[in-house]
Amino acid sequence: MLEEVRFDDLPGWHDDDHLAAYQAFVSSTPALVNAGAAAFARICRAALAATDFPTDSETARRFFESLFTPFKVVHQETDGLLTGYYEPELCGSRERSSEFTVPVLARPPDLVNLVEESERGAMSEQMTHARRGTDGELCTYFTRQEIDQGALAGQGLELLFLADDVDLFFMQVQGSGLIRLTDGSSLRLIYAGKNGHRYTSIGRHLIKTGVFSPEAMNLQALIDWLKADLERARAVLWRNESYVFFRVLGPEDETRPLGTNEIPLTPLRSLAVDTAFYELGQPIFVCAPGLDHIVADASGFNRLMVAHDVGSAIKGAERGDLFCGSGLLAGAKAGMTKHPVNFFALVPK
Repeated sequence: MLEEVRFDDLPGWHDDDHLAAYQAFVSSTPALVNAGAAAFARICRAALAATDFPTDSETARRFFESLFTPFKVVHQETDGLLTGYYEPELCGSRERSSEFTVPVLARPPDLVNLVEESERGAMSEQMTHARRGTDGELCTYFTRQEIDQGALAGQGLELLFLADDVDLFFMQVQGSGLIRLTDGSSLRLIYAGKNGHRYTSIGRHLIKTGVFSPEAMNLQALIDWLKADLERARAVLWRNESYVFFRVLGPEDETRPLGTNEIPLTPLRSLAVDTAFYELGQPIFVCAPGLDHIVADASGFNRLMVAHDVGSAIKGAERGDLFCGSGLLAGAKAGMTKHPVNFFALVPK
């Protein structure tokens, strides 16, 4: 449910850097100009055609206030949930070696989309991808365990090789990766499809089975536990049957992380959302009072963000995943982000 409010009602609205929000918004308009509701597409086309782009926060603020109306997201729960994700930086090799044994696989030719990629998060309760059998019929795709045990071997799908299954797993969870290769070069990999199976949280499983307490569970603790015993880890990883395939985007200095529909991601401005409730490219003002490890502000995190991505675990009207950037520091921020949040959706006038 949406309840109309005033921009002055948004906590910290006037203190935000609206120019940064505008730049994040404009970055998504080329991919969305012909998509979404008519009013939203009109704003995207106008932003692309403009010759007087805002050059300061005040002008950018007026841009949003003139074209959108803010609505508070209202539901039975007091607050929503904000988590974080990032682009991992990993070591890898173009060739299999004793150090790098785990392949990163390209999208198989028999993989078939059952839903649009932009809708896979909203429809994650159902099978989103399938396999075209030799008889032409669609059937359930191989699970993570079956792929790890060689179901796709011999097809030449190997893009690169990583050190272990844990590195691959978390790159798949995040949906992209920056790979530092043994020859000194770097390549950016991005999502190219998945096997269609439902995402299952291994963190929740380890809490339920008593391995971790809820308070002790965080991203780094989980990675450390898995890497401490890779054989034990593999059995746990197989509980998540979902498996992501990748493609090479290009060298690090020529590319940037991408969200759904190849929308460029902006650290701390891009948000993964449930597209059952939001248009891709829609501005959303995010208020997370307790989130203080990203911004040193007593009032917390109050920032205009843009819906640039989706995720299988992102379900609900007030559920978001904050893109924290690339590398270890971004990963630390993402791993610490699990906070109550309130959303204010900006709807075209």
